[in-house]
Amino acid sequence: MKRCLQLAANGEGLVEPNPMVGCVIVHMEKIIAEGFHQQYGSNHAEVNAINKLQGFDKFDECSLYVNLEPCSHTGKTPPCADLIIEKKFKQVIIAQQDPNPLVAGKGIEKLKAAGIEITAGVCEKEALELNKRFNCFHQKNRPFVTLKWAQTADDIIAPQIRDPNYQSLRYISNQYSVREVHRYRACHAAILVGSNTAFNDNPTLDVRHWEGKNPVRVVWDPQLKLESNLHIFDGTTPTLILVDQYFQTNKHWEKENVEFIYIDFSIGAAKQTLEVLYSKGIQSLLVEGGRMVLQTFISENIWDETKVFTAPQKTYHTGLKAPFINHEPNYTENISGDILKTYIHG
Repeated sequence: MKRCLQLAANGEGLVEPNPMVGCVIVHMEKIIAEGFHQQYGSNHAEVNAINKLQGFDKFDECSLYVNLEPCSHTGKTPPCADLIIEKKFKQVIIAQQDPNPLVAGKGIEKLKAAGIEITAGVCEKEALELNKRFNCFHQKNRPFVTLKWAQTADDIIAPQIRDPNYQSLRYISNQYSVREVHRYRACHAAILVGSNTAFNDNPTLDVRHWEGKNPVRVVWDPQLKLESNLHIFDGTTPTLILVDQYFQTNKHWEKENVEFIYIDFSIGAAKQTLEVLYSKGIQSLLVEGGRMVLQTFISENIWDETKVFTAPQKTYHTGLKAPFINHEPNYTENISGDILKTYIHG
């Protein structure tokens, strides 16, 4: 099963909104085939593993290991449970049940009804962690939320322009931390910034330092202040602009691949944002800033994971203070001098 999880992780950033799944086929205590779900809309892990055994006729002597319950419905591809039954596997070992209501135990029951021996819950904790974004979407009916920011050693996320060290501090994280952030972007379906960050930094919010799909851009612009010439409105990636409903009468500019959505920013802006994204089938959100946006999610207590990169340099407390999170870090690691602390919302 640990090999299944290793294989499944290869699909990170490529298979969403599907889960990451790996499959291993064992005959006479030896692995004879393996596969993983490689891209959304393509064959599932079980199919990729079985297809490697063309001409093989002893599936009834084989055990199939898979980290997620085989699907029992027709989506982009036929049900994997039907193929497993057709091949007459003697046993299927599963790490976790699929939380998707379209499956949710139906795959297991279908296999059992066909006389296949089922063992479930093997490495379940690791499997749940691997597909935490997929699981959250189906279990909590909202996207998985990751908060991320970089700060100096004295807790500043944006140094003052008049600071003599401003140019060297403008990009706080080192190149290896930046690459890790782009990996986060690739494995999240959407990314959110506020209007100040969009205007001051003019970011592209893409994955140019990692392989994967650019996330949907989401921008909080309550008062419709942003102009259409910013990088995030270049039309290359779907972009959602959330505007305060009291500005709905204002005429906004129009651009391809950009959608304006109105919410009430006076109460529960984070919650409303997640409701909008959930309605669009977006399973995960990376919140990158600025401080007000990040603190709003913390204050509304709607987040699942927080990543804080702390660089060794100081500003001597001149600049914008980092958000405050009242949690102890679950993990701490050193990324070539930057300290990355990970907080898990319990």
